[in-house]
Amino acid sequence: MAQTDREQHAFNAYLRLLESKGATPDNLAQRRDLLSKLVPLLAGRPMDGNAYRDQVENILQQLDRTGWPAFLTVAREYYYFWASDIKSIAAMHAGGGYDVAHLPDYVPLEDLQSLWNSIDQEKFELAETWPLKAYASALRDEGADKPVVETRSKLVKLLLLRLRTGQAKEANLYRIAVDTTVPLFALKETRWLFLIVVREFYYFWIGDPEAASHIVLDAPETES
Repeated sequence: MAQTDREQHAFNAYLRLLESKGATPDNLAQRRDLLSKLVPLLAGRPMDGNAYRDQVENILQQLDRTGWPAFLTVAREYYYFWASDIKSIAAMHAGGGYDVAHLPDYVPLEDLQSLWNSIDQEKFELAETWPLKAYASALRDEGADKPVVETRSKLVKLLLLRLRTGQAKEANLYRIAVDTTVPLFALKETRWLFLIVVREFYYFWIGDPEAASHIVLDAPETES
């Protein structure tokens, strides 16, 4: 399926922004190569998040997991250009997004099963546990039963392990931590549940007083 004017216009606008921010020719070439896998699949698709995520998932199935973080970063950044969402582009820019220094590399943790079995014994500091406890409490207030709260809390703990490398609560740091954790999940259903959970938890992590309003409980729950 060939790309249409919509995809090409978004493609060009995205690369122009990166170039204006000082992206090197090698950086632009890497992003162009990653997008060239996705853009043709978007032609003729409805302009909505579900259609976009489906095509991202198709590409993930073709890539080695070590390449997932870089691809997910580019796909997330390009989405707002494809959707003509100027407000979100501006917010991403203000929040430290569109980092042209480098694309994230995959840094392996333990395998998922080992982490899943041991994560509850991990020691977390107060600054890490208070947003987690607030998130778990909000889930219970929304009617989530104990297994749902436990599963989502463990998924958050996996992310918190990644976030320890950063010093400030910056949106871009959070996005990178998410993208470098996703390769742990071989199953599509678990992967997308993780992405739902981390979108919810972000608002607790930054201390948003309206954080609970972002909770969604209609996603399938899974253990690993």
